[in-house]
Amino acid sequence: MRCGAARFRAFFVSLSVVALLATGASAALRVPQVAVMSGSLQSYFNGVGESINAWTDQNAVQAWQASDKSLYLIFEYSGNAAANAIGIYNASLPAPPLYQVFPGDVTPGWWAFAEFRTAPNRLIVSLFDGDANLQGFTTYPGADPTNFAYYLQGSGDLYYTQDSRNPGGVARALAYAGTGSNSGQWWLCWEDGDDQDFDDSVVFMEWYAPTPVSKTTWGALKKRFR
Repeated sequence: MRCGAARFRAFFVSLSVVALLATGASAALRVPQVAVMSGSLQSYFNGVGESINAWTDQNAVQAWQASDKSLYLIFEYSGNAAANAIGIYNASLPAPPLYQVFPGDVTPGWWAFAEFRTAPNRLIVSLFDGDANLQGFTTYPGADPTNFAYYLQGSGDLYYTQDSRNPGGVARALAYAGTGSNSGQWWLCWEDGDDQDFDDSVVFMEWYAPTPVSKTTWGALKKRFR
């Protein structure tokens, strides 16, 4: 999809920035780097003041741990990207349930507040419209703040940040480490079609730290749970 016509941006901001801030090192760069077939994602990074090279700075991280338990989420939609929903799943499970954070059928300006809680683990998502009117809340039992990843679900398609879960092991999301004032933060850039521009959804994640990427295959991972 074209960057200006069919993309939504999502800004994830933690409300408490010190309580559980992880201090682990960043994951290494992807090897090999994934081909990005247009300059629209690079133009986006340039426009928000990032010193990121969309073709050479792709990070290998595919799962995260929360640096804090509270998240504030704002989504801006344009074009057909409103058909996409984004959520969280437990990265360690072979067939994880999907915890939808933001649906794909809302209007611009809607936002959500999500909070991880423990004992037992659960994720509580409260959804608001553009006028800050509560539209509902959902509790998802079992959400693990120490090892989770993201999914994007469109019209019949479901993609994951973990390559091994996607058909053919194809990368559908590219992670980039923030630079400058965004150092220590993350950008997550999705491809929901076939044009390989990775600008169909751009997500900014603040106060997260990457869980190191496992050097195993999805088949090997499944065997662990048999």
